[in-house]
Order: sequence, then structure tokens, then C-alpha cells
Amino acid sequence: MKHRIGFNALNKTSSHRKAMKRNMVTSLFRYERIETTKSKALEVRRMAEKMITRAKTDSVANRRQIARDIADEAIAAKLFTEIAPMFAERKGGYTRILKTGNRLGDAAEMVILELVEKTAKPDKKASKKAEKAAAKAEDKVASKKAATSTEA
Repeated sequence: MKHRIGFNALNKTSSHRKAMKRNMVTSLFRYERIETTKSKALEVRRMAEKMITRAKTDSVANRRQIARDIADEAIAAKLFTEIAPMFAERKGGYTRILKTGNRLGDAAEMVILELVEKTAKPDKKASKKAEKAAAKAEDKVASKKAATSTEA
């Protein structure tokens, strides 16, 4: 029976399991989506959701708790400044698991673990189009002013 089994040991020692989960959570927050096996994704999701919930309230204590598991300071800062504010209105369910099929080598069930909402990345093409449109608008205004000044 499977009573009172709190987590999946993933057939690893506790130190290896802890290091793997920390690395995978860091990668999830860095890239906002990772591909892994289903059992690993379920364990990483538990850790990531708790971290996001904790990061919603920015305090020294919460930053220290997160820093215990996320060694990269830039990723920890991203969690507090970009990721957690996206989920301010959401009570839970910050991640989703999408099944992608079985791995060829050992037929392990593979999934994509991703954040439900994505951070807005600046689109270079869209920003260039906006700049060109602004420049055209300025040229039109300047030409109208020149035309009105020559008429008067």
C-alpha cells in the first residue's frame, strides 16, 4: 500500500535528489519551461509552486528561504520581481504539465513543465515597427507645420 508516502524518492540518494530538484527549479524559473520525465516534473512542480507562493510577499525572510534553494541571485531576483507579480491574483496552479509522449531510449513518459503565464519578452520586430510609426507620425506633423507656415 502507498499510505503516508510523502514524496517520490526518484530512486536517488537524498543529496542527489535535493540537488536535482534545486537545479530543475532554477531552470524552470530561468527558461519558464523545461522538458523532463513525468515523475520528476511532479516533484519539481511541488517545490516551484511553494516558492512562487512564498515570493508573492517580498520580505527578507522569504528571500532567504528562496536563496536556500536557488543559488543564482539573478534567478531569485527574477522570481520576486517578474514571476511572482504575474501570479498576484492567482491562488495556486502556477505551472502546467503537458504530455509529450515516451522517450525513445527507455520509454519513460516525457512531459513539458511550464509556467502558466509567460513573462513579456520585448519583441524586437514590434519595437522597430513602433519606432518607424512614431517617426512617420513626427514627419507628418513637421510637414503640416511647414505647409501652414509657408501659407501664412
